[in-house]
Amino acid sequence: MDQVFAGLRAEIATVAPARAVGRVAEVARGIVRVVGLERQAKQGDRVMIGGFLGGEVLNLSPQGLIVLTEGPPDGLAMGAEVELTGATGLAPDDSWIGRIIDPYGQPMDGRPLFRGPVERPLRAPAPRAAQRRRLGARLSTGVAIFDTLLPLVRGQRIGLFAGSGVGKSSLLAKFARGVDADVVVIALVGERGRELREFVERVLGPEGMKRSVLVTATSDQSALARRRCAMAAMSVAEHFRAQGLHVLFLADSITRFAEAHREVALASGETAALRGYPPSVAQAIMSLAERAGPGPEGEGDITAVFSVLVAGSDMEETIADILRGVLDGHVVMDRKIAERGRYPAIDLLRSVSRSLPEAASEAENALIAQARQLLGAWDRAEMMIQAGLYAKGSDPLVDAAIKVWPILDGFLAENAPVEGITGSFARLAAAMGVKYNAT
Repeated sequence: MDQVFAGLRAEIATVAPARAVGRVAEVARGIVRVVGLERQAKQGDRVMIGGFLGGEVLNLSPQGLIVLTEGPPDGLAMGAEVELTGATGLAPDDSWIGRIIDPYGQPMDGRPLFRGPVERPLRAPAPRAAQRRRLGARLSTGVAIFDTLLPLVRGQRIGLFAGSGVGKSSLLAKFARGVDADVVVIALVGERGRELREFVERVLGPEGMKRSVLVTATSDQSALARRRCAMAAMSVAEHFRAQGLHVLFLADSITRFAEAHREVALASGETAALRGYPPSVAQAIMSLAERAGPGPEGEGDITAVFSVLVAGSDMEETIADILRGVLDGHVVMDRKIAERGRYPAIDLLRSVSRSLPEAASEAENALIAQARQLLGAWDRAEMMIQAGLYAKGSDPLVDAAIKVWPILDGFLAENAPVEGITGSFARLAAAMGVKYNAT
């Protein structure tokens, strides 16, 4: 009952007895110029135009405000009323777990949704670097390759680099169901509308949804909503981290977040520079990534997985290159691996977890190094082997790789056993045909 009244009080607190009102002075090139609010409005404030069209303040000047609308300005007339609604924060609440919301904190599942008592800014600063705790213990993920060769630890931030249709969403759903976390916050940025229900009911499932908060902006929504989606989801994750909880943050995808930021930045007058992206895109991506990770003493952690769409596995693409430089590891998914039917289609040799070697014991690190060595030997000699040009005995390491490769490749597609990390390493050792002592 207290929670219900707290939500009601938070809703009532947002009701203002009076609001500032301006007028539309110009509609052109996808933006609206508003006069009469020059002294009241702030950068980033939201407005409501004509009573039906939302927008965000991009530029301020004595001549008026430049507003980017959240939809097409069809039907707007000169002199239409523009109501200043204020700052663009979000007030998450514990009752949001198990719910689907939009980037503005409104429910998308047809049920009432209460505001939390504290409003959080969309662009909150990251915890102070000198006060942040170190990365925590290794996490059980439910996926064998991440329980062994690419460990994920509490508070780590990794990038999932993949093209379309190679199993990226399915892998994120496995994380949502299997990673040991208190709360899962998922940002679906620019996804196709028809896929939302499928993701919730079939991919994520009831088990994944009951501990998740899903923040989504579909591909037909404005660039403002798509950009806001990732930042709103991070604000929700920070709400739970502040309570000392471990939060798993999944963003799909940062590429669409960057594309939405580009649209907004170009509309505000910024110049395209980085292969069509404005210079501010790097700061936007790095600021979002830095907000994740361990909190200061007394708070919890945000373990984050950011997916990046890369055409042809091009890791030098602008957004991939920016994000890779600020993360604690990157996982590359390869279409060729997916085409031969192995999922998750992870290219281990191009992937790295920067939690190693600290996240594994001496015996585990030795096993990981040996597995990488065998997979590397197979990769170098594969063309010769397939063409029948390799002579057995020419290279003992290649001979060993040929012997274990089918089993080892099959291991990379396995789910983790009930025994978790220990069981996964035992199965890895068995796949390689070596002895392994967990102690």
